[in-house]
Amino acid sequence: MKSRQVTKRNGRAALIFGMVVVIVAAITILAVKRSRSRPAANTIESPAACEACPSVGSIAFAPTASNSDRPSGRPPAGMVWIPGGEFSMGSTVESESLCGLAGVTRDALPVHRVYVDGFWMDQTELTNEEFEKFVNATGYVTIAERTPTKEEFPGAPPENLVAGSTVFTPTKSKVPLDDYLQWWRYVKGANWRHPEGPQSNLKGKEKYPVVQIAYDDALAYARWAGKRLPTEAEWEFAARGGLTGKIYSWGDDFQPNGKAMANTYQGKFPVKDTGADGFAGLAPVASFAPNGYGLYDVAGNAWEWVSDWYAADYYSELAKSGGVARNPKGPTAPFDPAEPRAQKRVQRGGSFLCSDQYCSRYMVGTRGKGEVSTASNHLGVRLVMDAK
Repeated sequence: MKSRQVTKRNGRAALIFGMVVVIVAAITILAVKRSRSRPAANTIESPAACEACPSVGSIAFAPTASNSDRPSGRPPAGMVWIPGGEFSMGSTVESESLCGLAGVTRDALPVHRVYVDGFWMDQTELTNEEFEKFVNATGYVTIAERTPTKEEFPGAPPENLVAGSTVFTPTKSKVPLDDYLQWWRYVKGANWRHPEGPQSNLKGKEKYPVVQIAYDDALAYARWAGKRLPTEAEWEFAARGGLTGKIYSWGDDFQPNGKAMANTYQGKFPVKDTGADGFAGLAPVASFAPNGYGLYDVAGNAWEWVSDWYAADYYSELAKSGGVARNPKGPTAPFDPAEPRAQKRVQRGGSFLCSDQYCSRYMVGTRGKGEVSTASNHLGVRLVMDAK
């Protein structure tokens, strides 16, 4: 495994900056580089950018063996029991053909056996009304709401030191899909209360997933609620819903009998989401059928943070040890060949921006990633709790 250098983190949680602003019709890269403004867009590298990823053929999925034990008593509010057990984790190269861009499955190879203990999991993604209760009780200020200072960025023009976050902005016409800066922009005043900028708000969206949440924001809420972020292995076991080796959390057919099963992007990406599945943009949680464990929206709608550091070659390194990995918690340090110094955690599930033309990571075995200080208007979280 390549050596992994973890950059020192200051009190603002490792901000390696890349602020992007769209002015009128032109995209201008500001002098201040700010990683939290890089979109958590889970962009797909070319195969050459992922040399650490394995290149293997199809590996059969062995049956899932779920545990039979279940804790006694009533379940925590809004949570369902995930029994845990042994399962085959990852994806196969065959799934690559389901996306218009190459590279979707390379960091999810090879398929390998994993065991996880049972746990409780939120049925839905964390909602705006739940996060608001936390903020009202604690006075917490999210990363996107904090104004960067001249001490952090000496020499930066004062006008560039503004609180905000990244927002998806449709293009006016078809564009090449190899430059995500064409559809992402840094918006002053964008945060969880104003997901698309100051002109947006949460009125009538109490049951929508809270977005514009950076990793430390998710951690802060979890600690307050007495919960934690799931590991990547726990997330995938839960998302599979007891099924073995299926492409999606509900089976192998993306729209069985023509029925939409998840909130994804229809139409020409990134020009217009037609909303053919019932929603253009985010949807209220639980708008689609749950999986076998009673979990909603484990595909599409909003990306979900998990606790593991992201490393492109983690699955291949784990598989080298042979046998069954028990309760894996991810690598000890991050490593993304495309951005070796970036501090990235894994994200799972895809979002309303995922499409078979660009990012089909609503496929249950595929992986996303994001810099820990980055928030965006398609990134949220779902939490878990250990059995007592």
